[in-house]
Amino acid sequence: MPARKTPATRVLVVTPRFFPDIGGIETHVYETARRINRDGDVRVDVLTTDQHQAYPRVETVEGIQVTRVPAYPKQRDYLFAPRLAGMLSAGAYDLVHCQGIHTAVPIVAMAAAWRKKIPYVLTPHTGGHSSELRHGLRSTQWRALTPLVRHAERLICVATFESEMFTRLCRPAADRVRVIQNGVDITAEPSPLPDNRVVLSVGRFERYKGHHRLIAAMPHLLQAEPSARLLLVGRGGYEAELRRQVDDLGLGDRIGFRFIPPADRDGMVDVLRDARVVALLSDYEAHPVAVMEAVATGRPVLVSPSSGLAELAERGLARTVARPDEPRAVAAALARQFAEPSLPRSLDLPSWDDCAAALREVYLDVGK
Repeated sequence: MPARKTPATRVLVVTPRFFPDIGGIETHVYETARRINRDGDVRVDVLTTDQHQAYPRVETVEGIQVTRVPAYPKQRDYLFAPRLAGMLSAGAYDLVHCQGIHTAVPIVAMAAAWRKKIPYVLTPHTGGHSSELRHGLRSTQWRALTPLVRHAERLICVATFESEMFTRLCRPAADRVRVIQNGVDITAEPSPLPDNRVVLSVGRFERYKGHHRLIAAMPHLLQAEPSARLLLVGRGGYEAELRRQVDDLGLGDRIGFRFIPPADRDGMVDVLRDARVVALLSDYEAHPVAVMEAVATGRPVLVSPSSGLAELAERGLARTVARPDEPRAVAAALARQFAEPSLPRSLDLPSWDDCAAALREVYLDVGK
């Protein structure tokens, strides 16, 4: 008699947003879930929100079943989703993986899983916020979630500084904390630097991402590098303000805007290869995918001296600008990267395959 096949471990990944919305969490979930589902011993579904009810309620994206529920209010990022708990409870899942900690989505998901006695893991994906008040309250917010964080079977952080921060703020059991870094697209192999003066900034168009700092630096950079150009790649609610800033400075012929669909990794690699320098002057990042892809492509990177960006600089993967709010300092740092590009001597970056394999191991361990 043939042996009975062991049923797959069923995992529900709960994320505030998913493709075609863009961002680090969206990319992380997309890249890992589709890889994990290929092995057959773990089945990952995604439960997410749709503020504007613009996407299919249920669809399959590269083997991932994606279910979306309405979230409110439509013009804010609080993401209150009343139907989330019921959808989570209705499925026969062995494990829930909550992605992100900055909206109402993971709070509802963790509370519902705890109430239904479904084991859950948490990946905080901490990030900044364009509201100074919201940004300043982050530590208080995370401390308030201490019971939910401690109850998680695993706290999976994407950077060492993030794991140290949550260990300090919430004091989870040490054996439940793991660091699994975001991966790098393996197609993003190093290539020679182009003979141009193109600066690339990739990320959602929100104020905290720091695109405006690069725009403000451009008049000063052009004095030293007359052929310099800036390309901003992304999409978001702050785009109109960025375009106004460009117009006010009379830089319409020097600064371009472009959107690349999240799943078009080849398109992103092509843009990276056309850049001389990649800059991310964000207020806060945990482990930015855009920077990792830039490093993998062999591009010198300029970052703010904060959070996970500083951690990348300490590893020799980027160079920091000490005063990112001073346009002349940013321009000088960019000019230096043009003249003396900072390139890592060796690359030891995790791939998305590595990231997916590490998560699969956690799922099999916790969900058994």
